[in-house]
Parts: sequence; C-alpha cells; structure tokens
Amino acid sequence: MEGSTAFACRYALIAASVAAVAVGGCGGGKRQDADEPSGTFRVDVVNASFPTKQHLAQPERFVIAVRNTGRRTVPNVAVTVSSFAARSEQAGLADPERAVWVIDASPRGGDTAYTNTWALGRLAPGQTRRFVWRVTAVQAGTHTVKWQVAAGLNGKAKATLAGNRAPAGSVTVDVSSKPAQAHVDPKTGRVVRESQ
Repeated sequence: MEGSTAFACRYALIAASVAAVAVGGCGGGKRQDADEPSGTFRVDVVNASFPTKQHLAQPERFVIAVRNTGRRTVPNVAVTVSSFAARSEQAGLADPERAVWVIDASPRGGDTAYTNTWALGRLAPGQTRRFVWRVTAVQAGTHTVKWQVAAGLNGKAKATLAGNRAPAGSVTVDVSSKPAQAHVDPKTGRVVRESQ
C-alpha cells in the first residue's frame, strides 16, 4: 500500500507540473499583436501571375510582387492564398480538404503559423517583395485561386491600393487531365515540356 501511495503522490506531482507549464505557456505574457502598428499602408501589386492553362503533374510558378507605394514602412507584408485546396463533397471523409495543387516550395522565409498565409517582413517605402510558390496540379478541372495582400498578420495594419481598394485578386485556371508532354534534350540532358 505504501508503494502505491508513493506512486500516486509522484503521479500527482508530475500532473501538477505539466498543468503549471501548460497554463504558463497559454495566454500569459505579451499579446501577439502588441507590436503591430494600427493603420492603413498603401501598396501596389505590380505582378500577379499564374498560368491559366495547366496540366496534371506539371510544375508551375505562382508569383505575386508587392510594392510599398506609401510613405511608411509596411510592418510585415503578407499574402494569403485560398484554393490551393478544395473541399470535397464526398461523405465520410475525415478531412474534406483535398489538394488541387501540391506546394513544392513556398516563398523563402515566408512561413507563418497562419493557414495559407506567408509573410516576408518589413517593406520600406519604394521597395518590392516577390512571393513565389512552386506548385504542381494534382486535380483536373477548372479552379479559381484567390489571394489577398495584408500589411501585417494580426489585422491591425491594413494594406490598401490607390482608391482605398483591397489588394486582392483571383485567377481561374483550367487544369487538363492529360499530363504535359515532355522529353529529354539529348544535347543538354534537360527535361523539355511541350505545351498541348
């Protein structure tokens, strides 16, 4: 009995320690958005490109370039992209989200804790940042990719275009079920993809 009492005491002590660490790590300390300035920051989307005709298993690049056209530094220029995945209507799926494009490489240094959002840091007046995703289509059909630019991750700093329009857009892409034709160039050893 004495051994089981000691075990129970040890177990209770460990559980209390874990609970203390969990409580200390949640909700304590400074707010995540405390350092994000409030306000509106003027930007321009100087490039937003994604091929509108694609093929299954064919790597492509999705590019968005954002320039700071205002007088203040953008705190943390970010882009949220929806529709790299689509919701399946099939019943019984544990996760109904199904990839339309697999992300082979996301903007370098841009990963965040937010779903489908990448950030490239401070953007001084006159500077431009390029967000580049390398993706491969894995679902045929017609799909619309939507994107939006933000000046920060927490909603206090807002990006705007001239005329107070939202820096957002979309592109409709037709993904063919036929993989792109490709061959190896015997002179260079490179894979050459032919558009169909």
